[in-house]
Amino acid sequence: MSNKTYDFYTRPDRLGKDALAVDSIGASWAPGAPLKGFSVIPMWVADMNFTLFPGIQEAVSKRLNEPHFGYFTPRDEYYESIINWQEKRNGVKGLTKDFIGYENGVLGGVISALNTLCSRGDSVLLHSPTYIGFTGALGNNGYNMVLSEMKKDEKGVWRMDFEDMEKKIQENSIHAMVFCSPHNPCGRVWEEDELKTLSELCEKYSITVVSDEIWSDIIMPGYRHIPTQSVSDYLRENTISLYAPSKTFNLAGMVGSYHIIYSRKLREKVIKESSLSHYNSMNVLSMYALIGAYTEEGMNWTDQMCREIDRNMDLALKTLRATDGVEVSKAQGTYMLFPDFKQWCGKTGKTMDELEKACWDRGVALQDGRAFHGEHSLRINLAIPSRFVEEAMGRLEKYVFK
Repeated sequence: MSNKTYDFYTRPDRLGKDALAVDSIGASWAPGAPLKGFSVIPMWVADMNFTLFPGIQEAVSKRLNEPHFGYFTPRDEYYESIINWQEKRNGVKGLTKDFIGYENGVLGGVISALNTLCSRGDSVLLHSPTYIGFTGALGNNGYNMVLSEMKKDEKGVWRMDFEDMEKKIQENSIHAMVFCSPHNPCGRVWEEDELKTLSELCEKYSITVVSDEIWSDIIMPGYRHIPTQSVSDYLRENTISLYAPSKTFNLAGMVGSYHIIYSRKLREKVIKESSLSHYNSMNVLSMYALIGAYTEEGMNWTDQMCREIDRNMDLALKTLRATDGVEVSKAQGTYMLFPDFKQWCGKTGKTMDELEKACWDRGVALQDGRAFHGEHSLRINLAIPSRFVEEAMGRLEKYVFK
């Protein structure tokens, strides 16, 4: 791997260039336009404000030079790139092409997986806080979300409440759960002991796990992602894992995810279910985008990006922790913070609506955490050059918190 240094200082000009995070500011469903004199600092939609890893554009541009875009089958290089990436990033051994399948998106993969495991109306276990996409996807497809609330330990680290999970499983006759690793929005990178306890619980009640691991590359220094399937023989055979390069490399607009399923029985069912709509087909350019991203140099870029996110975390935490009434844990993975303002609201007499609007008015476009089951939380995207984090925190300190 080279020692090449990449640019995480320049913020791309995305206005008017198909970027939802900036083009939709001021829309009825999005953060309001800032007051006069304040520029927008987009820190809400979970995409990046970093310059794209150049290997992706190089791979896609090279393919664009070929004068044909007809039917195709995925190249062996596509599968080899995934296998190599998973082995070197996550220590995965024995992964072959047969265990990998295409999904148009992780959420679509979650629903295809649940459709093979459950009937509409069945209860599915998730943790709370939970990703807004799960709420929408499961609700739209007739599944009943049963939430097990996570708890913070004495060090402020979010933990699974295994007693509550077992109680919810028993009470609701649950046989499938959606698991987020690393956790979105809380940013937990699960430890091996936690995952082993999860495995024992799932095996006890014959639970099949649908594991969303889309954030698995964005891990802060000192932590390590452990694939859910690697923890035990039970989870290897009873987990449907979903990945994508989209969070790591900001490729959501390219569309393209993949599953890893070791159980032949589960794999055949999911592939059949995913095929029924006839829309779950790979785009040739998204294939080349993954091939361009999943390289040795792509790993170097990713490692540098994670260090930059870690720096941004510390910058934001300095302001948030100095603010009376704000409770916040440093994320171990993802590029999101999820601070709690319950005490702050109590001390100031402000509502969450008033707090959120005050942020938007000053151009700090944050996301309402209530949609993630964080009653007094905001979700803050820190995948942006550090000078904008400093500017945003300065505005909050000067105009909002005081």
